Amino acid sequence: MNPDTLKQLAARAAIEYLEEGCVVGVGSGSTVGHFIRELGAVRNRIAGAVSSSERSSELLREQGITVLPIDAVQSLPVYVDGADEVDPKLALIKGGGGALTREKIVAEISERFVCIVDRSKLVPVLGHFALPIEVIPMACAQVTRAIARLGGEARLREGFVSDNGNPILDVHGLRISDPLAMETEINQWPGVVTVGLFARRRADIVLVADPQGIQTLQP
Repeated sequence: MNPDTLKQLAARAAIEYLEEGCVVGVGSGSTVGHFIRELGAVRNRIAGAVSSSERSSELLREQGITVLPIDAVQSLPVYVDGADEVDPKLALIKGGGGALTREKIVAEISERFVCIVDRSKLVPVLGHFALPIEVIPMACAQVTRAIARLGGEARLREGFVSDNGNPILDVHGLRISDPLAMETEINQWPGVVTVGLFARRRADIVLVADPQGIQTLQP
């Protein structure tokens, strides 16, 4: 079974978590692209969506789904997004597409965070996938030196800025056994907008697609 088919399976499974008439939070990335197409098929069941990236907003509008600004809602019953890595306690690395800050903002106001992945994203310890950090431009060198003190190597993502206009540092060489502690520490460094660790607000449900079907993981 090819990767796109697995992503589509996970995306389709997430539709079952929608509430009738709700505004749904929508993340970003290739798996979420499949979810948006599935969402288009049931768009009459929802009132609209809050999106975490400009690209996802475009795809939602193409499906005839109203995209609302986040300040138009106080909370979201469900937020659906993918992940680059998922550990056994459902902490995540996210931000491979560069939308980590907006993804955290939308996840924060969501009552239920449903993460959709294929089995290749499950890992015993986070860190094989490079950890993204969004920073303001003048902080790049300072944050790079701080990462080196943790044993990692931060590399500027060339030719890329986030939807917020900031660069991304991708950190290689970390073994993240305590993602909450690392998230807390890095987020306090001056110049860091946010780090792509989702441990304080981790997934509530992870829908994992493999050739045998969908596995549902919960804390």
